[in-house]
Amino acid sequence: MGSSEVGSTGAHALKQYGVTKPISVAGPTETDLQRTGELEKFLVEAGLYESSEEAARREEVLGQLDLIVKSWVKQLTSQRGYTDQMVEEANAVLFTFGSYRLGVNGRGADIDTLCIGPSYVNREEDFFIILHEILSEREEVTELQPVPDAHVPVMKFKFNGISIDLLYASVSLLVVPEDLDISHGSVLYNVDEPTVRSLNGCRVADQILRLVPNVENFRTTLRCLKLWAKRRGVYSNVTGFLGGVNWALLVARVCQLYPNAVSSMLVSRFFRVYTQWRWPNPVMLCAIEEDELGFPVWDPRKNPRDRTHQMPIITPAYPCMNSSYNVSTSTLRVMNEQFQFGNRICEDIELNKASWNALFEPYHFFESYKNYLQVDIVATDSDDLRIWKGWVESRLRQLTLKIERDTSGMLQCHPYPNEYIDNSRRCGHSAFFMGLQRTQGLRIQEGQQQFDIRGTVDEFKHSVNMYMFWKPGMEIHVSHVRRKQIPSFVFPEGYRRPRPSKPTNLQNSEKANSVEDEHDHGSSERRPKRKMSVEEDDMKSSPGKRASVSPTQLKSSSPDLSNGSPCSKPEVLCGLIVGTPQSVSSSPGWQTPMALSDLDGSGGRSSTAYVKLKEESSEAQSGPSDQRVRSLKDSSDVNGNASSSNDMEDVNLEPVGYGCCTATEPILDKVEGLNQGISVIASSGENVSLQESEPVLQNGLVDELEKNAALGAVMKLHEGVNTESVQKPVMRLSLTTTA
Repeated sequence: MGSSEVGSTGAHALKQYGVTKPISVAGPTETDLQRTGELEKFLVEAGLYESSEEAARREEVLGQLDLIVKSWVKQLTSQRGYTDQMVEEANAVLFTFGSYRLGVNGRGADIDTLCIGPSYVNREEDFFIILHEILSEREEVTELQPVPDAHVPVMKFKFNGISIDLLYASVSLLVVPEDLDISHGSVLYNVDEPTVRSLNGCRVADQILRLVPNVENFRTTLRCLKLWAKRRGVYSNVTGFLGGVNWALLVARVCQLYPNAVSSMLVSRFFRVYTQWRWPNPVMLCAIEEDELGFPVWDPRKNPRDRTHQMPIITPAYPCMNSSYNVSTSTLRVMNEQFQFGNRICEDIELNKASWNALFEPYHFFESYKNYLQVDIVATDSDDLRIWKGWVESRLRQLTLKIERDTSGMLQCHPYPNEYIDNSRRCGHSAFFMGLQRTQGLRIQEGQQQFDIRGTVDEFKHSVNMYMFWKPGMEIHVSHVRRKQIPSFVFPEGYRRPRPSKPTNLQNSEKANSVEDEHDHGSSERRPKRKMSVEEDDMKSSPGKRASVSPTQLKSSSPDLSNGSPCSKPEVLCGLIVGTPQSVSSSPGWQTPMALSDLDGSGGRSSTAYVKLKEESSEAQSGPSDQRVRSLKDSSDVNGNASSSNDMEDVNLEPVGYGCCTATEPILDKVEGLNQGISVIASSGENVSLQESEPVLQNGLVDELEKNAALGAVMKLHEGVNTESVQKPVMRLSLTTTA
């Protein structure tokens, strides 16, 4: 498919891909081709390509699954009294989507599949009950887990060791043809919204492959960016980062902007584009179209909820949706930091100062923050743990949003998608971590340094414990740990390694950009202002502060099991109390009341538990902090001053052209028509013509433009979740500055 769609350079120069003109139609140089070869070699050595034997096994599994669903539909047709001819013609068709359909699946990856059946075969009973029973009786099927109440209902299982995610869609046909074209809008007639969402995965994957100039270059670039995102801890849709389809859409957009670029060029341009992208301007591969079918599409003019989206990445198939609605203010901040990291490394690669290995260096999450939340998930056995962990993991994003809400965005959370297991426990265990820090640059007033989040955590635990399939033994514990007390089971070697030295390939660039670095508080891999170990850094605090920060008895291993229960552990860890207050019943009955720790440094029990988070910044906050919910100044715009490239070309702004959200994309290479007028439709619906009267370039980077104000009025009305918080006793985080 890729070879048939790849045209010549001249053809690409004439054809426009996407909603704007290309940034550059330049082809690769000899150096670019050499770097592409090195990148492809790196990806092969990293094990991103499956063997021919594994590919054949996947084809065999899909063939067997296809026979099973066809037999299932024929069985139901016969049982419901249809004629022999109808039984003979009864059919179901399997489609694939996701990484397998896009051609970027690697070793051990799951296969996203969609079964399309006739109108008289439904999802609730026929799929999740009858087909479930058929699959459960087969020896090849293991770990069968139906998830009927998911946003996209799915049945998960392994077939001969290969993971399968199986969706079902019932279309308005009595007989489903073997050559059904699901890209045609007719498949959406008379179907419900869960069916539309189930069909959307396949329709989006097919549309992506149609809209990119060169499929093979797109695939190689996508493999690279997915590996990078996993290494840097930003690959997880459920946690609030981006999943496979999100990364595919971002890569496809860059392919449209550079239609003749090869993979190494596209990787570099990817970071160059998205370090300067002004979110919440949407990323779109094609114009958003409405249809007479009436399904809701992403439209901030009509849908207030769409205005709250932080990082809109719009699917190209009708009905167009925001595929990244899970992104929060905190996770967008983390991704922007990682884009800047990738951009710096790619600049060094282009200057022959670094190799591809540097780009894929793992992110040192447990060296990046001084304070963390640890979420422990336990169950009596592995089967219970699998379903319980899946439920809790799907709710972790809500904890991030609740903390942002209850601290008015002044406490930042960095949820880390990696899962950790404490094998020393006698029951099933899984743990996730969140980094905590005060929002950089805020000034705090004396006496207004504390953030209360104990009630936030209690509210989160209460919502998690409402799980309809909860069983005794399923527990969740949320506790605070400082960097020195991170449990040993999170480290691959079983112990904390020495803190890494600064990468040599970044030293020169850091010296050259020292002024910018002083203000780049958001960097997830902070550059220390002075060299010291963690212990030396902590010793800088005054004795009084140290007494209030941590109790005297701390352990770096997993907390001891208490009360004789193999799955329980104390709710107090490193001085921050996150247990359930006695005055609030959180259900189920195994919840224990909170214990109080010596947190006030006086030797006695503090009536209000709190912990002081040491700050890297010495700035003090001004302005009220007692307001529970308030409108936040948007901090998601990506300014160009993060880039240090000296060869950046001129910037042109092309209108994306979508109603009130007509967005201006930061175009990063020289294109004709720099000073064209840009039409932005304000929230009132009126067309406002904004002519550029001042230069838009400053040192080759995008400057802040007043013409974005109209877009901001529409897209930045709300920041995250701003519902009123529940008035409960709360956990208190006291954030103080250090000299």
